[in-house]
Amino acid sequence: MRLLIIADTHVPKRARDLPDRVWAEVARADVVVHAGDWVDVALLDELESRSRRLIAVYGNNDGPELRERLPEVARAELNGLRLAVVHETGPAKGREARCAREYPDADVLVFGHSHIPWDTEAPSGLRLLNPGSPTDRRRQPAHTYLTARIDAGRLRDVRLHALPPR
Repeated sequence: MRLLIIADTHVPKRARDLPDRVWAEVARADVVVHAGDWVDVALLDELESRSRRLIAVYGNNDGPELRERLPEVARAELNGLRLAVVHETGPAKGREARCAREYPDADVLVFGHSHIPWDTEAPSGLRLLNPGSPTDRRRQPAHTYLTARIDAGRLRDVRLHALPPR
């Protein structure tokens, strides 16, 4: 199972649309995961129509229309892997231990908010992933997104992709 993991798209405030490379990844993915901060419901509609399966949450910049359609926390089992998705996890300091306590039933936690790519593992074995942002890099060197595979309950081939400057 092929995953595309994105967050903090901020369309149309930070970009008019997702980059073409991200849309190409949507077409290839079995599951698209979006960890919030959409800003406009039009992107949600488009991702829902173009994704085989979408697992998504709202973020702090998302208004009532998005909050009506999306949960604060999403959970799914994908080929035996227990996935949780949330927008915010709090400060970087202590994140792994805090998230392991808050998501004891997850194997992987996808989050956003910081726009900073993150890939760590808590002592409990919980894998924490933040894809950065494909449209708003803030102080990062590049716009980014993640791809991964799930095989027999295991997350494999996690890869951070940097997008060329716009």
